[in-house]
Amino acid sequence: MNKQSLRDIKREATGIALAEAAFKLALERGMDGFVVDDIVQIANYSRRTFANHFSCKEEAVASAAITFQSSEEADQLIAGMPDDSSPLDLLYRLLQMQLTAELLWKLRELITLSKQSPSLEPYILNALRHLQKSSQEILSDFANGRYPEGYTHLLAGAVYGAFMPLLDGSLNVLLPGQTSEEVPGATTFDQYLNNMFGYLRQGF
Repeated sequence: MNKQSLRDIKREATGIALAEAAFKLALERGMDGFVVDDIVQIANYSRRTFANHFSCKEEAVASAAITFQSSEEADQLIAGMPDDSSPLDLLYRLLQMQLTAELLWKLRELITLSKQSPSLEPYILNALRHLQKSSQEILSDFANGRYPEGYTHLLAGAVYGAFMPLLDGSLNVLLPGQTSEEVPGATTFDQYLNNMFGYLRQGF
C-alpha cells in the first residue's frame, strides 16, 4: 500500500478536527442548533478550509465516525497473519481494529441524530461505505489475485451490511462500553461478531 505524504497526513488531521468539532456541536445543540461558522470557530480553521473538506455540516458530522488506519497499520496487520489465512480471517481482524467502542458509540449517536434530522442519513451511509471500501481495498491487496474477481467486494459488503441492525437498535446487542444493566438480555458484541463470521465460514 502507498505511504501517506506529510501533506496528506496534515490534510487528514485538519478534516478530523473539523469533523470532531461538528460532531460535538451536533450532540450539544442538535443539527438545527449550529452552522458552519460555529464549526470553524471551534476547530480554529477558516470557512474556506472547511469547504475544501466538506460540502456541508451534515457531511462533517457524519465523517466524525470514520476511523483512519494508516497504510503502515494495514501492512503490519497483513504481515502478522498466518500464512494459511483467508480474506475472511483478515476481515475479522480488521473489524476488531476498526470497530472500537468509540466508533460504535459515534455511529449509534449519528443514527439517533438522523431520526430527528433525516438529511444526515445519506452522509452516515457514505461514512459506512468509506469504512467498507477501505477494508475491501486492504482485502484486495491481501488476496493478490488468488480469488475470483468481485470476491472481496461481496465479502466486505456482506459483513458491513450486517452491522446496520446493531446501530439502529434492531438487534439487542451489547456494544463495547455498554453494561448488561443498560441492555438487559443482550448478546455481547463479541458473540455477535463470532456468530456472524461462523455463518460466513459455513456458507450460511
